[in-house]
Amino acid sequence: MMRHRRQFSSCVLGAAMLLAGFSLSSTALAQAQAPIKLKWAHVYETSEPFHKWSVWAAEEIKKRSNGKYQIDVFPASQLGKENDINQGLAMGTVDIIISGSSFAAKSFPRIGVTYYPYTFRDATHLLAYTRSDIYKELTRGYEDKTGNHIVATTYYGTRQSTSNKPFSHCTEMKGLKMRVPDVPAYLAMPRACGVNTSPIAFAEVYLALQNGTVEAQENPLTTIEAKKFYEVQKYIVLTGHIVDHLNTVISGALWKKLSEPERKMFNEVAQEAAAKATEDVVAREKELVAVFRQKGITVTQVSVPEYRDAVLKNVTFESQGYRKADWEKIQAVQ
Repeated sequence: MMRHRRQFSSCVLGAAMLLAGFSLSSTALAQAQAPIKLKWAHVYETSEPFHKWSVWAAEEIKKRSNGKYQIDVFPASQLGKENDINQGLAMGTVDIIISGSSFAAKSFPRIGVTYYPYTFRDATHLLAYTRSDIYKELTRGYEDKTGNHIVATTYYGTRQSTSNKPFSHCTEMKGLKMRVPDVPAYLAMPRACGVNTSPIAFAEVYLALQNGTVEAQENPLTTIEAKKFYEVQKYIVLTGHIVDHLNTVISGALWKKLSEPERKMFNEVAQEAAAKATEDVVAREKELVAVFRQKGITVTQVSVPEYRDAVLKNVTFESQGYRKADWEKIQAVQ
């Protein structure tokens, strides 16, 4: 009788241990299969193509990784202003961002030469640059400095000026109170023309224009539409001073963890999204001058050579932390 009891107890104990082992294995398997959650941040509105195609990219990465990566996209400065999300790459608060080279230049000044006014002739020139050796050199320099990896570049639009005071010449901008991002390249044209610049946060520009804190601002036509700046401005002046762009940037911490096939996949998806967003921006820009005129906004042109000469005369490459040799290489890109 005692022998049978011992045998029964041993069986029960063995079964309990087997079940415990199975439970632990199941937990470990579940943990291994749990998706890796990532944060993708930007400062643009949900109505803009940069957000639409970021969401598409997030879903595409989830699909192509068989659910291994789950990316949540945070638009409209939800995770901070542009400086914040750039710093967040190093702090680990964000994993992927879309942001301009002007902000990347705070870590690696040379890459900011792409924002020196009138560097690019048009969107076609910008896109040709993204396939060039000088692009590879500058993005590699940024990565060497920060550890972060630029996987794609999107045409953001050509920056134009809006104002509640009319002007058609650089000299007529003197004394104008204008919101401009606190980045050397963005400040170059306005300051060359004697503007009083104010570095108001992007999310606060509409209110600042509405209450008269500033009289003017500058952004691409698509942003002027998305942020509804036309509601609180009388004039759009086509200064065309910067052919702007956004980089899709992956944090160094995440990039190091990705396998080579994963890196290839992230690259491909980001570049597909950038191309789709670029197409949307180019198409919409072609329509917007007529749209704004229909809304009663006065849209005028300026003499680009006049503005370009003013910048070249008053703002040296060295004063911005740029290299003229880099600028010349970009000029040579066809």
